[in-house]
Amino acid sequence: MGSLTVITLLGCWFLFFSVSLANQYTDRVWYLPGQPENVNFAHYSGYVTVNKSAGRALFYWLTESLTKPESKPLVLWLNGGPGCSSIAYGAAEEIVANLLFLESPAGVGFSYSNTSSDLYTVGDKRTAEDAYAFLVKWFDRFPQYKYREFYIAGESYAGHYVPQLSQLIHQRNKGNSKPVMNFKGFMVGNGVTDDYHDYIGTFEYWWTHGLISDSTYKSLRDACESGSSEHPSIMCNNAFDKAQQEFGNIDPYSIYTRPCNNTGSLKRNLRGRYPWMSRAYDPCTERYANEYFNQPEVQKALHANVTGIPYPWSTCSDLVGNYWADSPVSMLPIYKELIAAGLKIWVYSGDTDAVVPVTATRYSLDALKLPTLTNWYPWYDKGRVGGWSQIYKGLTFVTVTGAGHEVPLHRPREAFILFSHFLNNKPMPNS
Repeated sequence: MGSLTVITLLGCWFLFFSVSLANQYTDRVWYLPGQPENVNFAHYSGYVTVNKSAGRALFYWLTESLTKPESKPLVLWLNGGPGCSSIAYGAAEEIVANLLFLESPAGVGFSYSNTSSDLYTVGDKRTAEDAYAFLVKWFDRFPQYKYREFYIAGESYAGHYVPQLSQLIHQRNKGNSKPVMNFKGFMVGNGVTDDYHDYIGTFEYWWTHGLISDSTYKSLRDACESGSSEHPSIMCNNAFDKAQQEFGNIDPYSIYTRPCNNTGSLKRNLRGRYPWMSRAYDPCTERYANEYFNQPEVQKALHANVTGIPYPWSTCSDLVGNYWADSPVSMLPIYKELIAAGLKIWVYSGDTDAVVPVTATRYSLDALKLPTLTNWYPWYDKGRVGGWSQIYKGLTFVTVTGAGHEVPLHRPREAFILFSHFLNNKPMPNS
């Protein structure tokens, strides 16, 4: 290689890096309304165009680690719905580490499309493809993260997003000596996994926790277990309506805590607060998120809503969720493929969630028929049981006691222990 070629290559790299630094500087969040003045970590937010012809762009928010961010892995955090915001239910409610939050797909939160039909035709497949396109371009914008250890985590319907995006990355990394992403594994919490086993486990949880009658339990099993969660039959919907009436005014996402404003519902709802409990779970956080992220000064600080989206920011998009196009009935084949590939895979459950309960996850995992390496045992935090765990060949399962649908929101300390052990690939502490 001649000296001129070397100089040319160095010049191209310098130009690329300079452009990246400029884009990072543009995305840097210097101050947010309500933010303390002494915040000592960097955070960035903005848009990445994932489909130029359709005008689809996804909104992200990166929060760097408080200490030595240059040596820490990168974690992409996704929330489900489908159609709910990772900013609402991740960044605003349960941040426990240095994370990259993505509002996906287009039409959710601040993410948008200039092609209105996109909002009526989105589904699992396009969500994964757009998230992959986002990551490729985002790593170009933040090249310092490009070869860092990279993980994906998420909750709820992200039980679909996370494995499917993980599969896409794994397949496109194959055969590349230096792949775009140094992908190491994923973690899913209270995640939708397999329609049949999720249904069995959910109805059983409702019945064994005294939420529904014997007759409704039988009706649900007879009408729903052979169908799809995205396209239930009329009889199944009728049984769900009956179950909801029997639930009464509770928060199904956290069955032992008070709902906000007496609006218990099987859909995501606004929930009540416990003012007498210091640093406790606040079930009204969804309302606060809606109020905060619709403030013009907040949107300006986050470089969000730059195109003047013709609808307010919301925690979940009914439009996207109601018109969801494709949703495979099971993620178990993907789990089998990625377990065989040797990726690090953890699954966790808050055990007071009635929407995607621990029993549903246990039935789904049992269907994988994995050999057990370490049998069911309690794990501890300062001498108190934090939950239980079982280690399978290729997968670790962890429960968090007293936590609802969003584990870090209800049990932040235990979630931090869980997250740290996942990243370090260490079993949960048994003493």
